[in-house]
Amino acid sequence: MFRKMIRTAKQLPMEECITILKKEKRGVLSVLGDEDYPYGMPMNHFYNEDDSAVYFHCGKVGHRLDALRKHDKVSFCVYDQGYLDEGDWGLNIKSVIVFGRMEIVDDMAQIADISARLSRKFTSDEEYIRKEIEKYGPGTLLLKLVPEHVCGKRVKES
Repeated sequence: MFRKMIRTAKQLPMEECITILKKEKRGVLSVLGDEDYPYGMPMNHFYNEDDSAVYFHCGKVGHRLDALRKHDKVSFCVYDQGYLDEGDWGLNIKSVIVFGRMEIVDDMAQIADISARLSRKFTSDEEYIRKEIEKYGPGTLLLKLVPEHVCGKRVKES
């Protein structure tokens, strides 16, 4: 069902894909939007090793949610910060694309747990995290991306 990578020498092992998903703070989530136009948006994410799913938080209304309620297939692209070889202008980047189906989660306990874990990618201030979840948690949903295919590759700009 999913295409094989053409340049297999650039393919990342699954362990490296997971490391990138865990480490990087944001990527681009793409859904099938209004009039079947692709709709991509930058999103913070949390990769949960417990169930191998990628989680996002969002409000309870909007274009993204409308699109997901009509069509649950999505893709999510994450890439690392990259690096430059000395004396070269071309950036070396590792990217990961997750294809899968999105589930909408409205369980407050799970929203609080995953939101806290996601927040710890940005801050270690537990008091701040607690207050944010208390304030915004009731108006929040979780999006759970259940992967069907994950692939990653290494690219050097040229």
